[in-house]
Amino acid sequence: MLFPQVALPLHVFEPRYRKMVADVLEGHRTIGMTLLRPGWERDYRGRPPVYERGCAGLIEHHEALADGRSNIVLRGLSRFRIVEEHGGQPYRLASVELLEEAPSAEAEVEEARRTVMAAIGRAADGPLVLVIKPDVPHDVFVNALAQSLSLTPVERQSLLETSGVLARYRRLLEILQFRQLEHTRGAAGAPTVH
Repeated sequence: MLFPQVALPLHVFEPRYRKMVADVLEGHRTIGMTLLRPGWERDYRGRPPVYERGCAGLIEHHEALADGRSNIVLRGLSRFRIVEEHGGQPYRLASVELLEEAPSAEAEVEEARRTVMAAIGRAADGPLVLVIKPDVPHDVFVNALAQSLSLTPVERQSLLETSGVLARYRRLLEILQFRQLEHTRGAAGAPTVH
């Protein structure tokens, strides 16, 4: 999954996506990424259902390989909502509406960031070391966490669907607290015995 202002390296090998990359490199260099809905495996080669919210990304780097595959780096630009899908290509085309981020009060965002950092520090499956620059803007920071932490695709989707930095921090905190509770109490809700 792709989040605004975060880079995502991708290896493009499927014929339909090779064509998509070639087409967008000739123009706007922008690709929209959406998550496939559960059960997508039954119709992967066709047009399985997708979540209606995704993120548009600009191809910042393109490396063409001799066999037609390529490596690209996308930089997230903006969240969007699919308004209508269109045919005509082996890859999906859609009209989209860009989604604005809800404004947040700086003090609340600062507190949410500290709370999320504390939750990451307590997480049993969290990173051993998390190195961050203190001057990373909140939107970049929370989006980078959402994209890089070990989360399920549906958890990431729920983060992408939130509007604004504060809401994204709060949703991330809910996910981290739930995981901590699962670890402490076990998946069935009973205390874990060691």
